[in-house]
Amino acid sequence: MAEHGPATDWGEDKAADYKAKLGIYLFLFYFFLYAGFVAINTVNPKLMGVTVFAGLNLACVYGFGLIILAIIMGLIYNAMCSAAEDRMNGKPAGEDK
Repeated sequence: MAEHGPATDWGEDKAADYKAKLGIYLFLFYFFLYAGFVAINTVNPKLMGVTVFAGLNLACVYGFGLIILAIIMGLIYNAMCSAAEDRMNGKPAGEDK
C-alpha cells in the first residue's frame, strides 16, 4: 500500500495573530452578553417571565437571541479570517481554494 503526502500545504499562517485577536474580541463581546443573561437569572429571575415580543417572554427572546448571535458571529469570524488569510498570506481575493 502506497503512502501519500499531506493533502494540503500548511505553510506559515501570517494571519494567525489577527485571527487570535479577533477571536478574543468576539469572545469577550459574547461573554458580556451571556453574563447579562446569567445575571438577570440570578438577581431577578421573575424578570425573565415578562412578555417582551410577540407573546414570548424575555428568557426565550434573550436565549434564542444568544443562539442566533453565536451563529452570526461564527459566520462573521469565518469571513473576516478567510479575507485576512488571503490578504496576508499572499493569495489574491476571489481565487479558488
